[in-house]
Amino acid sequence: MYPVNEIFYSLQGEGYHTGTAAVFLRFSGCNRHCEFCDTDFSKSTMMSAEEIVAEISRYTARTVIVTGGEPLLSLDSALCRALHGAGKYIHVETNGTLPVPEGVDWVTCSPKEGPWAIDRVDELKVVYQNQDVEQLLERFKPRVAAFLQPCSCRNTAEVIEYILGHPWWRLSLQTHKLVDFK
Repeated sequence: MYPVNEIFYSLQGEGYHTGTAAVFLRFSGCNRHCEFCDTDFSKSTMMSAEEIVAEISRYTARTVIVTGGEPLLSLDSALCRALHGAGKYIHVETNGTLPVPEGVDWVTCSPKEGPWAIDRVDELKVVYQNQDVEQLLERFKPRVAAFLQPCSCRNTAEVIEYILGHPWWRLSLQTHKLVDFK
């Protein structure tokens, strides 16, 4: 059984896959407590892998974005196998503190504080708060891309200035907030 906060259909609003239709599987629970987190952890429904797959299969998108809180507290290889059995592509958004189970197709790491246990990162997405992002880039070495994202759209100009001086970073905006879409 898995603690599901919500399952919904929308567009990916951030990072490399911005604008892609996806089913979001948001788990409850986290091992970090970030001030800008958008998950209501008081809300949770226990669901089996079969129930999760049935709900996700109601939607036409192939991509399933597993998020939280910290989704790797709940996501395991059994659920990955069930989702793959339904023809789904599994994209996880993690803080990097836990290992990624076998079967995840795409890993977005949005690191907060360590220690970190992740061994694979496709996309690094750092919520910028004046921290040493170059140290994070060196630590995680993303396979595809590295993004800086303003914190809740509050410091966008500062992030743009940083990227202009460090052009190996790309800008990620929370487009779902900009267009008022979940």
